[in-house]
Amino acid sequence: MSIRVLIADDQEAVRFGFRTILRTAADIDVVGEAADGTAALALARRLRPDVVITDIRMPGIDGLELTRQLCAPDAVFSTRVLVVTTYDLDAYVHTALRNGACGFLLKHSGPGLLIEAVRAAVRGDALISPAVTVRLLRELTGTRDLQPTPSPLTDRELDIVALVAEGLSNPEIGAQLYITAGTVKTHLAAIQRKLDVRNRVGIAAWAWETGNRRSR
Repeated sequence: MSIRVLIADDQEAVRFGFRTILRTAADIDVVGEAADGTAALALARRLRPDVVITDIRMPGIDGLELTRQLCAPDAVFSTRVLVVTTYDLDAYVHTALRNGACGFLLKHSGPGLLIEAVRAAVRGDALISPAVTVRLLRELTGTRDLQPTPSPLTDRELDIVALVAEGLSNPEIGAQLYITAGTVKTHLAAIQRKLDVRNRVGIAAWAWETGNRRSR
């Protein structure tokens, strides 16, 4: 069955862009759009989508409050919320995740990451923009200088892990290592399996926690 998505953003051009991107994925169906938070809440309750993509700053209730209401323990139905915004302030990130968001992306993250974030939300994973992930991990691990620990990864996989930990996307990693984005994706799948983590956030966390975050 297709993943049913509702888009909430006060800019028509943004909604059009997201709709165009998501419709390239055979397993995703955009079932509705809303230009403000109040309308999005009402539409979500009526359509009951699998995922709601929301901006933060919107007329009516904002995206953070929309997330809180949709993800509340006593919500009338179960849905996942993915916050996609131009604002990556720490307060927004923390509040969105605390309110139950299953992802936090910046609008310039790229079409591939948007599609993957929707799929990850349905799986129950939390996909966060690479740049935001790096900042959050720095807050969690501090600035201590860790020595790399032994790992089950190959040298090439460690190169990729180091770049993931610096917040690079798959195409950016490919450009750095002179390989295709598809090859990077294949390596990431192997890395996730070896490290027993579910997404690139887990890979980055492992890199920062073990000191394996410098290109070799």
